Amino acid sequence: MRLFYMVLLSIFLLLSGCAPNFNKQQEVVQEKKDSKQKKAIIPKYKISDQYYRTILPFEPSKARGMVVYNLNTRNDIGEFETGLMRLAQQSFNPDQYLFQEGQALDSKEVGLWLNRKYTPAQLKEEKLSEAENIGLNPVLETKKDQQAIKEENIKSPIYLAHILEHNYLIKNENDTVQLGGVVVGLALNSIYYYQTEQYGPTFEKKIPKDVMDKEGKRIAAEVVRRLRSKPGLKDVPIMVALFEQQSKSAVVPGNFYTYTVVDKGSSNIDKWENVNEKYYLFPSTDATDDHRDDVTSFLNFKQDVEEYFPNFTGVIGKAFYNGDQLEDLKISIPIQFYGKAEAIGFTQYVTGLVMEHFPSYISVEVDITSVSGAEALIVRKADQDEPFVHIYE
Repeated sequence: MRLFYMVLLSIFLLLSGCAPNFNKQQEVVQEKKDSKQKKAIIPKYKISDQYYRTILPFEPSKARGMVVYNLNTRNDIGEFETGLMRLAQQSFNPDQYLFQEGQALDSKEVGLWLNRKYTPAQLKEEKLSEAENIGLNPVLETKKDQQAIKEENIKSPIYLAHILEHNYLIKNENDTVQLGGVVVGLALNSIYYYQTEQYGPTFEKKIPKDVMDKEGKRIAAEVVRRLRSKPGLKDVPIMVALFEQQSKSAVVPGNFYTYTVVDKGSSNIDKWENVNEKYYLFPSTDATDDHRDDVTSFLNFKQDVEEYFPNFTGVIGKAFYNGDQLEDLKISIPIQFYGKAEAIGFTQYVTGLVMEHFPSYISVEVDITSVSGAEALIVRKADQDEPFVHIYE
């Protein structure tokens, strides 16, 4: 009962203390790249220090929705977008910059960039002009023999899967906002999937990390050169980050592994900075090999959960590491309940296990589900004394 009242109090404080105050919005003038100006609003409310405020009215990306079709899994889609915003903070402070979806690249242009380079015969077949032959992936020679097609695909895989653009605006002293920087994510294939005939089987080729990295940096240099030729992008810094996406069967997302920042006015990439981030599945062999102590804590938690339901073994975790430090752990517990009281009792039990097994510097989120849908959510933020617990009605 005490826990129930604490949950109610937490919800009340959250709603009363964190609800956005729309009376504190600030009107500004946004300077557009075509020299036009328009009124915009900067919301004062920000849900977290790790997120940027988004200028209003919201302007969707001109390449909106393409990421859904070009990346392998929902996990990759989410991490590609949020991870790019996280990396942007290395150069664009969320306290000073505002977020806007990319406005320089539209869907047609992104599609052309994602193409392969075409031979003259292929251009004619695709009904494209020479000006549209701007694909960043290598040429695939046309072959009639299926074995020859397979060999050509192995020799010339598609490296670049998607391009994502984010814009960062900065507020000036005279209540105007203008573009302050561009961040571009390049999603690269670690595994290339291909077919030798339209309705034939799908083959796959693992792309070595050094080859993927070399091609990714080649593509990045060309992307910077092209962006510099666009109106309004000549004199702003451009960050380019390389993302290694996982296979179609992966249950954890890929990660950004390097980035570069090109100073305003320059088109040259001088150096790359390593990004030491990675996701692990708990439990897994890779996680045990690299982070045995953390996996042991998770297995102890899992064992205690199974003591509540002895025939249950479905606890899995997705762990995010920054360097060698575990920062975030998301745990999924799918289970069959036979009543709301049972779900409440189990949630209380798991909440105690979270506090017992995981150190306070780790953010932990537990999703408890059943065949009926979401049952409960437990969130214990890093260095937080009490967890937030919500039981779905």
